[in-house]
Amino acid sequence: MDTVQPNIRLDKEAGELFIIDQTLLPNEEREIACRTEAEMLEAIRSLRIRGAPAIGIFAAYGLYILARSIPETEDFLPCLRQYGDSLKSARPTAVNLAWAVDLMLKTAVARAGEGRAALLEALYEQAAFIHRDDIAKCAAISEYGLSLIRDGDGILTHCNAGPLATSRYGTALGPILLGTERGMSFHVYADETRPLLQGARLTSYELCKAGVDVTLICDNMASMAMKNGWIQACFVGCDRVAANGDAANKIGTSGVAVLAKYYGIPFYVLGPTSTVDMACPSGGEIPIELRDPTEIRSLWYKKPMAPEGVKCWNPAFDVTDHSLITAIVTEKGICRPPYTESLAALFRREG
Repeated sequence: MDTVQPNIRLDKEAGELFIIDQTLLPNEEREIACRTEAEMLEAIRSLRIRGAPAIGIFAAYGLYILARSIPETEDFLPCLRQYGDSLKSARPTAVNLAWAVDLMLKTAVARAGEGRAALLEALYEQAAFIHRDDIAKCAAISEYGLSLIRDGDGILTHCNAGPLATSRYGTALGPILLGTERGMSFHVYADETRPLLQGARLTSYELCKAGVDVTLICDNMASMAMKNGWIQACFVGCDRVAANGDAANKIGTSGVAVLAKYYGIPFYVLGPTSTVDMACPSGGEIPIELRDPTEIRSLWYKKPMAPEGVKCWNPAFDVTDHSLITAIVTEKGICRPPYTESLAALFRREG
C-alpha cells in the first residue's frame, strides 16, 4: 500500500519545520520550510497545513523553533506566551491548536528555572511527544472505528481526516486504511467538500495512493448515494467537540448528518480526546471561522464565477447537533449518547 510521505518533519539541527504544502495537492507533493512566526501563521491560515491534530503538532514544533529565536536579553516566558497567543489566533475553531500550544507553555513554566539549554530541550521533547502521541491515538481510533464497519461496506466521508490531517492513519480515514492493510475492502464515496475541495484534492488522493476503491462525488450528490443504498456508514473528523457532543467540522458536515438520519445510516465522528472541549457546553459556544469570499467566487476558476461585488458568506465549519451523531470514536473508546455522560466518563478515567 503506497502512502503519502510524512506531512510534518522537524530538522532540529537547522531549526526548520517542514510540511507538505497541501494547497499544491494532488498535482504536486512538495515540502516547504517554516522558520519564522510569519511563515508559520501564513501556513496555518492558508491551509498549507490543515487538520486539527496536524495543526496542533505543527504549532508545538513551531513554538519550539520560535523559542530558540528568543534573544538571551529578552524575558523568555512573556515572549513565548506572545508567540503562543499568535499561533492560537490563526485558526480559532480547531481546539487542538490551543491544546498543543498550552501544553508547550505549561512545560516552559515548569522548566523555566533549569537554564536555557535544558528548557529548550524540554520544549523539543514535549513537541516530539505530542507528535508520537497523535500517531498512537490515530492507531487506537482506527481500531475502534474498524469495529463499526464490515468488509465490503460503502462509507461516505466529508472533508479530509486522513494522514495529511493528522499523523499516520488519520481519524475518519483511519479505519478504512487499517482495514485495507488487513485485506478488507471498502468502497468510499468522498464528498468533494466545497469550497476548498479537501475531499477531491486530499481524501481521494490519499485513498487512491493506498489502493482503496474510492468514488469522488459532489457534495449535493450524497443524498442520491444514500438513497441508492450505497452507503452503510458515514465517517467524519472533527475540529472541536463540545461537552454535550455537538461537533464542529468542515462546512457541509451537518447536512451530511441530517441526510444520514433521514436514511437511517449511522453517522460517526472520529477524533482524539484532545479535540473534546469539556469547557465548551454546546456547539453554540464554538467560534466559527469566516474565510475569504474569494474562495467561493474565484479561487478555482480562471475567471470569477460570480458577479463582481456580490455578497458572500464563507464559514469554514458548521456544527453537527449531537442528536444526529450515532457515536463519537476516540482513542479511549466509543462514546454513545448521552454524550454529557459518556464524554465526561473518558476524562474521569484519564484522571
